[in-house]
Amino acid sequence: MTATTFDPAQYKETTRQQWQNAAEAWQRWGPTLDAWLDPATEVLLDLARVGPGSRVLDVATGAGEPAITAAKRVGPTGSVLATDISANLLEFARQSARQHGVGDILETRVMDGEKLDLPEASFDAVLSRVGLIYFPDQQGALAGMRRVLKPGGRVAAVVYTTPEHNRFFSIPVSIIRRRAQLPPPLPGQPGPFSLGGPGILEDAFRRASFRDIETRVVPSPLRLPSAADCVRFEREAFGALHQMLAGLPEGERQDVWDEIERELRQFEGSDGFEGPCELIVGVGVK
Repeated sequence: MTATTFDPAQYKETTRQQWQNAAEAWQRWGPTLDAWLDPATEVLLDLARVGPGSRVLDVATGAGEPAITAAKRVGPTGSVLATDISANLLEFARQSARQHGVGDILETRVMDGEKLDLPEASFDAVLSRVGLIYFPDQQGALAGMRRVLKPGGRVAAVVYTTPEHNRFFSIPVSIIRRRAQLPPPLPGQPGPFSLGGPGILEDAFRRASFRDIETRVVPSPLRLPSAADCVRFEREAFGALHQMLAGLPEGERQDVWDEIERELRQFEGSDGFEGPCELIVGVGVK
């Protein structure tokens, strides 16, 4: 039966399970993720003014980024707490932190990003890289982030812009939605492009009582050897796409992935695949 209203509790549990299942693949694709998202991550940390001695909270850290890069910046006089709803992802984050030599600086904790069970005014910066967009209560999440910031502290987030500027992802989503006969997103439903329209991220920060709001657009093309590699990346690591496909018979799903690959081939060239992606980095001050 198709739901007629959005159930945030069910959505979050489904999301948690998706990431529990996709954690190993997300970690395995780490080098691709780093090459793709590193430019936006550097802007994120710059705007958040993360530096030596900073106390940093990374919300929805996934397999450990941008927490690990932040830990390298804060050094031994600072600290980083990396949180996520997926224990499996956080286990990979701990392993990566040790491998990068920041295991003593970075702590992990399973935590709902909308319910930060942390002391008030305890962090200099709060980060969220492509995490806030998937929170059902984005205003509640921002309010919680503001509460745990010290006065003058900064919250910084990375979000996708609009579907037309992120076709590496919007094309698969639209094909799956059509083939699985899924209805449009329900009112209040989060998603990859929920904060990407002109002025939407700024307004979200403003309504959460942040000041000195600033945003920067960061072109972030996804580069891979071929469209087939892009499909393999999304198929293995993007759990939400599998959830969208769940209503289709198993035998039809390969046809959907084949159609996605055909459409994505338009972004192949002599240097390989370059999927259009555009990110916004936004920051607000408490």
